[in-house]
Amino acid sequence: MVFGTLSLGIGLLLLALALGLWLWSRSLEAEAGLPEGEVIYTDTATWFGNHEVLVAHDLRLAGKPDYLVQEPDGMIVPVELKSGKAPPEPHEGHILQLAAYCLLVAANYNVRPDYGIIQYKDHAFAVDFTPELEEDMLDLLAEMRADLFASNVDRDHNDWVRCTRCGVRGQCDQRLG
Repeated sequence: MVFGTLSLGIGLLLLALALGLWLWSRSLEAEAGLPEGEVIYTDTATWFGNHEVLVAHDLRLAGKPDYLVQEPDGMIVPVELKSGKAPPEPHEGHILQLAAYCLLVAANYNVRPDYGIIQYKDHAFAVDFTPELEEDMLDLLAEMRADLFASNVDRDHNDWVRCTRCGVRGQCDQRLG
């Protein structure tokens, strides 16, 4: 009798633990601003580690989106997480980063996303991946490739916070502050 009661207690405890873990995973999904569907790729350690870099060889483009979610209809949606509070509109650089991920999805999964999501700390923006945005991204890639061989490339902003966070700040002769 004691063994049966103990087994029942352990079983109920395991069931409660499983339910708690499931609820916790659902809250992590909601917190991440993910659309309905299955997470098929992540560059965060939230669910599973992924070291695979997405590559579009013809564009000479590579990257690791924070999340790719496959919706029930087969659409794959890139989701980019930002740690700061949301601006009134997404920053242009963030939109172009998302556009690059849309291009990478198309190249790697043969599915052209209709949109992607930029998730700030307090607000998410769905950004349509329009032909105009795709063209802007391709133009930027061409401009960046041309700048690779330039002897000097001028800074394109006056944002000292951006400068302080720049990975090449130590070598830059145009840094602010």
